[in-house]
Amino acid sequence: MAAGILDLMTGAYFPETGRLANIATAAELLCAGFSAAQIRTKVSRGELVRLDHGVYAPAELITSVGATDHGALALRAATSLATLGSRAVASHHTAAQLLGVALLGRVPANIAITLAPGSGSRKSRPGVRLHHAALPAGHVGQRDGVPVTSVARTVLDLARCSSFRAGVVVADSALHRKRTTSQELQAVLDTCRRWPGVQRAAEALAFADALAESPLESIARVAFRDCGLPPPQLQALLGADGRVIGRVDFYWERFRTIAEADGEMKYDNRFAATHQLRRDADLRDAGFEVVHFGWRDIYDTPAQVVASIRAAFRRGSRGM
Repeated sequence: MAAGILDLMTGAYFPETGRLANIATAAELLCAGFSAAQIRTKVSRGELVRLDHGVYAPAELITSVGATDHGALALRAATSLATLGSRAVASHHTAAQLLGVALLGRVPANIAITLAPGSGSRKSRPGVRLHHAALPAGHVGQRDGVPVTSVARTVLDLARCSSFRAGVVVADSALHRKRTTSQELQAVLDTCRRWPGVQRAAEALAFADALAESPLESIARVAFRDCGLPPPQLQALLGADGRVIGRVDFYWERFRTIAEADGEMKYDNRFAATHQLRRDADLRDAGFEVVHFGWRDIYDTPAQVVASIRAAFRRGSRGM
């Protein structure tokens, strides 16, 4: 109560910054009428939380944001953006996480931020990776109260600066989860035609398919392509005698061959495993060849997986 009365007496009101959790910089608090001593007092009393050097937020808002999905990441991103001005947004892997798009491999711990040219220092600080690139209005949005690159721009940025395989994973995920469309991806690609890495990104976007349901299926598609297999049908419904047996991950009709990508959670209970065995038996009885592989198989030894599929091709061809 005493602290509130002191604020009124000094004309100090916590400013409405419009940022997540109403994050404010020390400069903004000083302009609102707070003294440095008042800021220190509020921090010591737990009313304010110091998020970074010269960056603060009301404790009750920090608690509510931290309880949400991606809340901790959103707070870190908003904190990093607070001192960079209005022409800075979370981007790359940070934006992908906030936007709900899958990534391949270990996600960097730092916060990725893109700054528009001429809008600030070119030097990254600890825990922050700065990128410098144009930010057209259509390439910027908000997610969880944090300014971020749009989904299409995020996909393009990641595909430009990563491997083809990683680019396909993020593009497949964004399309499958309906976070963006092929038309939106193409529009961003057209805008960024002269940017570094854009040719690699264009190849990944051209290969992307909304039917790929997981990163495992995405890297499998890349492995099949790299090893010279013909493109399979994705999520094909197969059966016999007018009866649908099931939907399969990959199918080569010419060779009556099926490949199934077995994620770690696919058979996480006895019922699921028993159902899969029964379904495999029904598919084989109907004249299909079935090959299973897991994450480690296709990631570490894709040639061995492809060799198994080619062997199934030969068996399937003989049975025709």
